[in-house]
Amino acid sequence: MHPHGTHSRFLAEFAADVRAGLCREGQKELPSRYLYDEIGSALFEVICVLPEYGLARAGERLLRRHAVDLLDRIARPTLVVELGSGSGKKTRWLLEVLAACQPTTYYPIEISPAALARCARELGDIPALRLVGLEKEYLDGLREVAARRQPAEHLLVLFLGSTIGNFDRTAGVQFLRDVRQLMLPGDSLLLATDLEKPVEQLLLAYDDPLGVTAAFNRNLLGRINRELGADFNLRRFRHAATYRTAERRIEMHLVSEVAQRVHIPAAGVRVEFRAGETIWTESSHKYNLEEVVAMAQQTGFVCVEQWVDHEWPFAQNLLRAV
Repeated sequence: MHPHGTHSRFLAEFAADVRAGLCREGQKELPSRYLYDEIGSALFEVICVLPEYGLARAGERLLRRHAVDLLDRIARPTLVVELGSGSGKKTRWLLEVLAACQPTTYYPIEISPAALARCARELGDIPALRLVGLEKEYLDGLREVAARRQPAEHLLVLFLGSTIGNFDRTAGVQFLRDVRQLMLPGDSLLLATDLEKPVEQLLLAYDDPLGVTAAFNRNLLGRINRELGADFNLRRFRHAATYRTAERRIEMHLVSEVAQRVHIPAAGVRVEFRAGETIWTESSHKYNLEEVVAMAQQTGFVCVEQWVDHEWPFAQNLLRAV
């Protein structure tokens, strides 16, 4: 649970973001980070095992196959920091190998206390692993870990699940620059990127026949109802996934089926929707391998290695701070 003061601040920020996103001119938007409350996080775990959504399994396969090789290429002793750990299930493959070689401290950084609790349950049985969860934004958490490091310690920062794809490309490059500023030369960043693939395959992955992704997306409106007192009727919104060829990204939207007005008391607004109007809730940009190497060079890293899954085109990219 959030401490009371922290929770009050979170709700105020949530309300401000909802107000700004739904009252803006043109395309209505909501930040994708709010998709992951306790219900959203649980639904996302289900998405990760759907046959249509190969991304999570590809990332996990690469970590399982290449953990030893990867850890041979980083400086020791190592502190492990994960930006957006989720349940931590995929990270086990790395942590077990590293903790077998040295006592290891692992800092999962999450804004979701439910995710941190799941992470502690998932990884708490690994011998020689000390887990210190930080309920913070990515950069704030990384800043805190960087301040705690001992002079001889090196950071291994994990940014898995292709979360970099949720940023616009320019913002993604800036985020990598911001991460690099909190690292020292010789530190490592393991960056996961989903690669370009046929559009039909992508659309199925983000709009599965079972409707789990649709439930995950609509839960964002349910969360606004629960936490901000809104009166969204979830049956009046449908999930839609579209691919933007020029931007090479999937977009998730919630489409208003009818003209309607929604009251959000905690945000102090009433929002009008036209029939067919959408709320843009998430982007997922797709990359190619050369582009990732170039991003590394632009942001103060060198790309040391790229491991690629060919069953579901996906890459784990090991970057070293220079």
